[in-house]
Amino acid sequence: MSSPVATVTVDVSTREAATQLRDRDIGSLVVVDGDQPTGIVTRTDVVALFAAGRDGAAVSVGEMMSENPVTIGPEATVVAAASTLAEHGITKLPVIEDGRLVGIITSTDLANYVSTGAMEPAASVEPQRHRYRPDTAYELDDWNFQSYGTEDGLSVGDRATFAKTITDEDIQAFADASGDTNRIHLEADFAAKTRFGERIAHGALVTGLISAALARLPGLIIYLSQQVTFRGPVALGERATAHCTVVEDLGRSRYRLETSVETDAGETVIEGQATVLADPLPDEN
Repeated sequence: MSSPVATVTVDVSTREAATQLRDRDIGSLVVVDGDQPTGIVTRTDVVALFAAGRDGAAVSVGEMMSENPVTIGPEATVVAAASTLAEHGITKLPVIEDGRLVGIITSTDLANYVSTGAMEPAASVEPQRHRYRPDTAYELDDWNFQSYGTEDGLSVGDRATFAKTITDEDIQAFADASGDTNRIHLEADFAAKTRFGERIAHGALVTGLISAALARLPGLIIYLSQQVTFRGPVALGERATAHCTVVEDLGRSRYRLETSVETDAGETVIEGQATVLADPLPDEN
């Protein structure tokens, strides 16, 4: 686990929380009452609040946090932590000992633990495919998404996230599909001699997580444009989450969104804006 944990109290303004997220370059803050966690507030929550036109100085963290976070004890096994994250579709798990917040564990922590050989990797199995939404063909067990909006169409303040672990199979498949066989993505010995010191995912592959998040917004989402700034790499085995928030209605069913991708360590690796066209879903009757 990581310790100490970045925290705020419920009475702190959203603007102050946003400042802490920016200055610390992290993706979330645990909301505490004394040493007891009572909620979590994320960068996406803050963006959605501001996009809805609300005054961050007038809204407290307690009014917009996700309440009653799932927690775990320090004695729990790594397998138990991984199962808890997967079961609840979350990526961050506060660690509680004797009623006190003592740390936090993320899916990135678990991926790094496995990659060191501290755990035996699970046997390779065919991923299970499920259909959870009418506008996506299937979902895989490793994927997590959240979608906030209504069935009435897209509107300002709607938002979605999509998270997955970037695997060696992903990088190999993207190299084959795109033709980008830059050795920094594919050869560990070569990558070790570069400024990154290890293999990293293709930037376009990581940007694709934004497209995946957009697909989980209400309606049939058609990508029109994307502007991105790359702020850091995503390493092999790292888990990343894309965030998309509708910030402006451009008219004629077109919308502008703030988009970003961050790692489970809280580092923002991609920032930008997208423009989409939102059509109604086809009638399948």
